[in-house]
Amino acid sequence: MVSPNNIAGDTKTGVRLTRTFPVPRTAVFAAWSSADHVKRWFGPDRYSVPEARVEPRVGGAFDVCMRGPEGVEHWLRGRFLVVDPPERLVFEMDVQAPGGGLAFTALTTVTFEHTPGGTRLTVEQTYRDLDSSAASMIEGAREGWTQTLAHLANFLSEAERARPAVRTVVHDSFTLHRDYAAPVARVWAALTTAEAKSKWFVGPPGWSLVERSMDVRPGGSERVVGKTEAGRQTTFEATYLDVRQDERLVYAYQMWLDDQKISVSLATMELSETRSGSHIKVTEQGAFLDGYDDAGSREFGTADLLDRIGRSLEA
Repeated sequence: MVSPNNIAGDTKTGVRLTRTFPVPRTAVFAAWSSADHVKRWFGPDRYSVPEARVEPRVGGAFDVCMRGPEGVEHWLRGRFLVVDPPERLVFEMDVQAPGGGLAFTALTTVTFEHTPGGTRLTVEQTYRDLDSSAASMIEGAREGWTQTLAHLANFLSEAERARPAVRTVVHDSFTLHRDYAAPVARVWAALTTAEAKSKWFVGPPGWSLVERSMDVRPGGSERVVGKTEAGRQTTFEATYLDVRQDERLVYAYQMWLDDQKISVSLATMELSETRSGSHIKVTEQGAFLDGYDDAGSREFGTADLLDRIGRSLEA
């Protein structure tokens, strides 16, 4: 963090730190966007924040009063430039010189990246308008931010422990069949090659692709990230357990909606030849988590995907 005596980083390149927290990024973003929260963790060791003004909107204030171990108070006066919940915050702060006046302006970018089971937070800070006193004030930047993020970790851990835990699991399973007028080898390619699968493995109308990767082999993984028309992020993450070319695929997959893991499933796809082409049998066993009971929508969605495979094979 930036404090008057122990601020952060390299006078030329600034500072960049990354830390992962085992909590949803909505919770981490909230810790930065509330004055009550900021006062509980913002600052290096032995500093407290008796007052803060945090207005998470473009042009809103990010003002923090830092009280040092000797009781001396220093104000950091800032303003938000970018507020993109729950992905990014950008704000700049004016830091006073010990004798008064402006020592420098710090530009801080905070990004919040969803990871399986948590949030990867990155803080980047650069400086401008440096006066003669700025160099000594910036020397301790990296250590100051390191201590500050440790305080943030403690705050998030305490908040997570205090949150009432409501944990539920709803189980479901289904089996679906389809016949295609295409050879088994072509259906197998539709299931296992990225170019062919991208033609049918997509979200509902209005959904847009953010990220796609695919490695079909025992132990290989697949990841598809997208955003709905309403701006919610969907994440599909699979691990392939059994791969028998032209015969069988078995994989486990997790589904996320924003930061919430909504399901864990085991899927089996079996292929066989028919007189007119091929047959696929799909069996899924799912655990729907913590209040997310899909009421049969997963079976409906899988059936729609199988129909899309058929249309892609006709193209």
